[in-house]
Amino acid sequence: MAGGDTIMDFFMQELGVPGAQLLLAAEQTLYMVFLSLFIGTVLGLIIAVTLVVTNPNGIVKNSIVYTITNTIVNIVRSIPFIILMVFILPLTKMIVGTRVGTTAAIVPLVIFIAPYLARLFENSILEVNKGIIEAAQSMGASHFEVIWHFLLPEAKGSLILSITTGTIGLIGALLWLCGAVPAGPGQGKGAVFYSVPGAGGFCPGHGYTGHRPYNIHSLVCILYLYDHGGTVPGESVLCGVPC
Repeated sequence: MAGGDTIMDFFMQELGVPGAQLLLAAEQTLYMVFLSLFIGTVLGLIIAVTLVVTNPNGIVKNSIVYTITNTIVNIVRSIPFIILMVFILPLTKMIVGTRVGTTAAIVPLVIFIAPYLARLFENSILEVNKGIIEAAQSMGASHFEVIWHFLLPEAKGSLILSITTGTIGLIGALLWLCGAVPAGPGQGKGAVFYSVPGAGGFCPGHGYTGHRPYNIHSLVCILYLYDHGGTVPGESVLCGVPC
C-alpha cells in the first residue's frame, strides 16, 4: 500500500495538479459529454426521421419541410465549431442565463452535435429495405407505426454505431472549448488557458505553458480512455460481448 501511495504521490507531483482538481475536470468532462450527447441524440433522431419521411421518396412527402430542415442542417454543419460557439453566445446567455460554466458549454455542444448525428441517423434509416416499409403499409400501419415499429428497429444497429461515432466527434469539439469559454477549474483567473472546461484544460494550462510534458502525455491517455469508453458500449451491444 505504501509503495502504491509513493507511486501515486510521484505521479501527482510530476503532473503538478491536485488530485481533487483532476477529479473535478473528469466530472465536468463526463457531465458535458453525456448530457450534450443525450440531448443531441434526441434532437438528431427527430431531425433525421423528419428528413427521411419528408424527402421525395418518403412516406410523408413534403418538399417545404424537407428543404427547410435540410438547409438548416447543412448550414449548421458547415460552420466550424469554434466560430459557431462564439456566434451563439447570445443564445447561450438567453437559454442558461450565463456565457460561462459547464452548463453554458452544453448549448454550443448540442447545436454542434445534433445536425451531425442527424446526418448519420438519416443515412442509417435510409439503409432500411424499402420492402419492409411497403409491407408495413400494406398491413395498414400508420405513419407513426411504420417509423416506430419498423424503421427504427431495423436501423438500430447502425444507429448505435452512429452514436458511438458522434461521441468521438463530440469529445473532439469539447476540446475546442479550450481558452474560449470559461467552463472549468480556474475560471476567472485572467489566464486564458485556465478558463478551460474539463480534461482539455490541463493540456495547454498545466502542460504546454507550465512546461510539464507529462500533462500532455497524460491527456492523450485520458482522451483515449474517453474515446474507448464511448465506443465499447455500442460495439458490445452489437456483438453481444465486449469487442
